[in-house]
Amino acid sequence: MSPLRALETWYARDCDGDWEHSFGVTIETLDNPGWAVRIDLAETSLAGRPFEPVRIERAPDDWLRCAVEAGVFKGHGGPGNLHEILDAFARWAELEPRRGRASAAEVPAMG
Repeated sequence: MSPLRALETWYARDCDGDWEHSFGVTIETLDNPGWAVRIDLAETSLAGRPFEPVRIERAPDDWLRCAVEAGVFKGHGGPGNLHEILDAFARWAELEPRRGRASAAEVPAMG
């Protein structure tokens, strides 16, 4: 399952007729350039689940940072890292991961 399909699966599973009216998923571009992903976790199956922050710095345009703050999964990355941000979410949400390049779950967080 691709990370995008995993996000779709989680979203469909956690929509309950009310949640989607107050919360949601946002994917935006950054001006450095890069990606920003915000996934509201309040009132979902993932609310309160611990998340180990991820920080990967490969190159100026190949980086990734993910954390859960105040009930929101926040992922930021370089212009080619959207797939990895979504993969970090999918792995944490225990949905099927993608294969290939090292993902956030395989790389320890850097302090």
